[in-house]
Amino acid sequence: MCSRARMDGYRAALEAAGLSFDEDLVCPGDFYHEAGFTGGGRLLGLTDPPTAIFASSDQMALGVYEAVRQRGLRVPDDISVVGFDDLPEVRWCSPPLTTVRQPLAEMGMLAARTVLRLARGEKVESPRLELATELVVRDSAAAPVARR
Repeated sequence: MCSRARMDGYRAALEAAGLSFDEDLVCPGDFYHEAGFTGGGRLLGLTDPPTAIFASSDQMALGVYEAVRQRGLRVPDDISVVGFDDLPEVRWCSPPLTTVRQPLAEMGMLAARTVLRLARGEKVESPRLELATELVVRDSAAAPVARR
Protein backbone atom coordinates (compact mmCIF):
# COMPACT_ATOMS: atom_id res chain seq x y z
CA MET A 1 0.00 0.00 0.00
CA CYS A 2 2.73 2.51 0.88
CA SER A 3 4.58 1.76 -2.37
CA ARG A 4 1.44 2.43 -4.37
CA ALA A 5 0.76 5.66 -2.45
CA ARG A 6 4.30 6.91 -3.10
CA MET A 7 3.97 6.10 -6.81
CA ASP A 8 0.61 7.90 -6.90
CA GLY A 9 2.24 10.93 -5.27
CA TYR A 10 5.06 10.83 -7.84
CA ARG A 11 2.55 10.73 -10.71
CA ALA A 12 0.49 13.54 -9.17
CA ALA A 13 3.60 15.73 -8.79
CA LEU A 14 4.56 15.13 -12.42
CA GLU A 15 1.04 15.98 -13.54
CA ALA A 16 0.99 19.16 -11.42
CA ALA A 17 4.27 20.21 -13.06
CA GLY A 18 2.89 19.52 -16.53
CA LEU A 19 5.21 16.55 -17.09
CA SER A 20 4.26 13.16 -18.47
CA PHE A 21 4.84 9.86 -16.69
CA ASP A 22 7.56 7.72 -18.29
CA GLU A 23 7.63 4.07 -17.19
CA ASP A 24 11.27 3.82 -18.34
CA LEU A 25 12.22 6.25 -15.57
CA VAL A 26 10.81 4.01 -12.82
CA CYS A 27 13.10 1.49 -11.15
CA PRO A 28 11.33 -0.88 -8.76
CA GLY A 29 13.03 -1.30 -5.41
CA ASP A 30 12.66 -2.55 -1.88
CA PHE A 31 13.31 0.69 0.07
CA TYR A 32 16.94 -0.29 0.83
CA HIS A 33 20.30 1.23 -0.11
CA GLU A 34 21.22 -1.40 -2.72
CA ALA A 35 18.02 -0.86 -4.70
CA GLY A 36 18.69 2.88 -4.82
CA PHE A 37 22.27 2.27 -5.93
CA THR A 38 21.18 -0.14 -8.68
CA GLY A 39 18.23 1.96 -9.87
CA GLY A 40 20.19 5.19 -9.68
CA GLY A 41 22.99 3.62 -11.71
CA ARG A 42 20.53 2.50 -14.37
CA LEU A 43 18.98 5.96 -14.62
CA LEU A 44 22.35 7.72 -14.71
CA GLY A 45 23.45 5.36 -17.48
CA LEU A 46 20.63 6.37 -19.82
CA THR A 47 21.55 8.24 -23.00
CA ASP A 48 19.48 11.16 -21.70
CA PRO A 49 19.60 10.77 -17.91
CA PRO A 50 17.08 12.59 -15.71
CA THR A 51 17.99 15.84 -13.96
CA ALA A 52 16.41 14.61 -10.72
CA ILE A 53 15.67 11.31 -9.01
CA PHE A 54 12.89 10.78 -6.47
CA ALA A 55 13.67 7.75 -4.33
CA SER A 56 10.82 6.01 -2.51
CA SER A 57 12.82 5.96 0.71
CA ASP A 58 15.72 7.84 2.24
CA GLN A 59 17.75 4.61 2.27
CA MET A 60 17.27 4.31 -1.49
CA ALA A 61 18.20 7.98 -1.89
CA LEU A 62 21.49 7.30 -0.11
CA GLY A 63 22.10 4.48 -2.59
CA VAL A 64 21.48 6.97 -5.40
CA TYR A 65 24.04 9.30 -3.78
CA GLU A 66 26.63 6.52 -4.07
CA ALA A 67 25.73 5.83 -7.72
CA VAL A 68 26.15 9.55 -8.42
CA ARG A 69 29.49 9.67 -6.58
CA GLN A 70 30.88 6.64 -8.40
CA ARG A 71 30.22 8.34 -11.73
CA GLY A 72 32.14 11.43 -10.68
CA LEU A 73 28.96 13.50 -10.48
CA ARG A 74 27.73 15.72 -7.66
CA VAL A 75 24.39 16.21 -5.89
CA PRO A 76 22.75 18.68 -6.61
CA ASP A 77 25.21 20.24 -9.10
CA ASP A 78 24.69 17.49 -11.68
CA ILE A 79 21.52 15.81 -10.42
CA SER A 80 18.95 16.48 -7.72
CA VAL A 81 17.94 13.71 -5.32
CA VAL A 82 14.84 13.61 -3.10
CA GLY A 83 13.99 10.87 -0.62
CA PHE A 84 11.04 9.86 1.51
CA ASP A 85 10.83 9.22 5.29
CA ASP A 86 13.05 11.95 6.81
CA LEU A 87 15.29 9.54 8.65
CA PRO A 88 17.33 11.36 11.31
CA GLU A 89 20.66 10.70 9.58
CA VAL A 90 19.76 12.31 6.23
CA ARG A 91 20.20 15.81 7.62
CA TRP A 92 23.86 14.88 8.22
CA CYS A 93 24.74 13.38 4.83
CA SER A 94 26.50 15.56 2.27
CA PRO A 95 24.61 17.39 1.00
CA PRO A 96 21.72 17.14 3.47
CA LEU A 97 18.88 15.26 1.76
CA THR A 98 15.63 16.91 0.69
CA THR A 99 12.92 14.45 1.70
CA VAL A 100 9.26 13.91 2.45
CA ARG A 101 8.42 13.64 6.15
CA GLN A 102 5.61 11.44 7.38
CA PRO A 103 3.80 12.27 10.64
CA LEU A 104 5.10 9.13 12.38
CA ALA A 105 4.02 10.09 15.91
CA GLU A 106 0.48 10.83 14.73
CA MET A 107 0.43 7.61 12.70
CA GLY A 108 1.45 5.60 15.76
CA MET A 109 -1.10 7.31 17.98
CA LEU A 110 -3.94 6.70 15.52
CA ALA A 111 -2.90 3.06 15.05
CA ALA A 112 -2.82 2.48 18.81
CA ARG A 113 -6.20 4.17 19.25
CA THR A 114 -7.67 2.00 16.50
CA VAL A 115 -6.32 -1.21 18.05
CA LEU A 116 -7.70 -0.24 21.47
CA ARG A 117 -11.12 0.52 20.01
CA LEU A 118 -11.20 -2.78 18.16
CA ALA A 119 -10.10 -4.62 21.32
CA ARG A 120 -13.05 -3.04 23.18
CA GLY A 121 -15.40 -4.10 20.37
CA GLU A 122 -16.01 -0.51 19.28
CA LYS A 123 -16.50 0.56 15.72
CA VAL A 124 -13.68 2.54 14.09
CA GLU A 125 -14.29 5.61 11.92
CA SER A 126 -12.61 4.11 8.87
CA PRO A 127 -10.31 1.20 8.14
CA ARG A 128 -8.05 3.67 6.32
CA LEU A 129 -6.86 7.13 7.32
CA GLU A 130 -4.78 9.52 5.22
CA LEU A 131 -2.44 11.97 6.88
CA ALA A 132 -0.58 14.85 5.28
CA THR A 133 3.11 14.62 4.52
CA GLU A 134 5.56 17.52 4.49
CA LEU A 135 8.36 18.33 2.06
CA VAL A 136 11.56 19.04 4.00
CA VAL A 137 13.75 21.12 1.71
CA ARG A 138 17.47 20.73 2.31
CA ASP A 139 20.42 20.94 -0.10
CA SER A 140 20.08 17.94 -2.42
CA ALA A 141 17.77 19.58 -4.94
CA ALA A 142 18.39 22.49 -7.28
CA ALA A 143 17.18 23.84 -10.60
CA PRO A 144 18.45 21.65 -13.45
CA VAL A 145 21.57 22.82 -15.20
CA ALA A 146 21.58 23.33 -18.96
CA ARG A 147 23.04 20.31 -20.72
CA ARG A 148 25.37 20.56 -23.68
